[in-house]
Amino acid sequence: MHFRLVDQVLECSPERAVTVKNVTLAEEYLQDHFPGFHVLPGVFMLEALVQSARLVLEARDRASAAGVHRRMVLGGVRALRYGMFVRPGEALRSEVTLDKVTDDGCVVFRATATVVRIASSAISTPLGSASASPPETAVSGRFTMRPVRMLQL
Repeated sequence: MHFRLVDQVLECSPERAVTVKNVTLAEEYLQDHFPGFHVLPGVFMLEALVQSARLVLEARDRASAAGVHRRMVLGGVRALRYGMFVRPGEALRSEVTLDKVTDDGCVVFRATATVVRIASSAISTPLGSASASPPETAVSGRFTMRPVRMLQL
């Protein structure tokens, strides 16, 4: 099963991406997480960051002279901290920034995702400027994307 956790791309470059995931009650995983107190699961917050990082990696591949696309997977997570819940009717705004590329082809990212609460009177304004209160951190930390390693027999 594949979940698309990037609804909008606000910014994307070979160094940085800013994306948005709108959380709605229609998403099937919210029915069980948690009954009566529906929140976006923490692992899906991390996956939203990973999907945003893949956009950066794709932009880097397009910008490179070779134009070769390498498949990258999550290789590790460090110093990940969770803050606020993200509930239906709210959005998760993710910012990922390339931190470094290692000699073995791994790419380290720094990331922060904030909760955006849309004010009902400000629906028509751009996302991010419509929040009723300052955004609060939902998750932040560092993670590594690594090339897929082929199994040799």
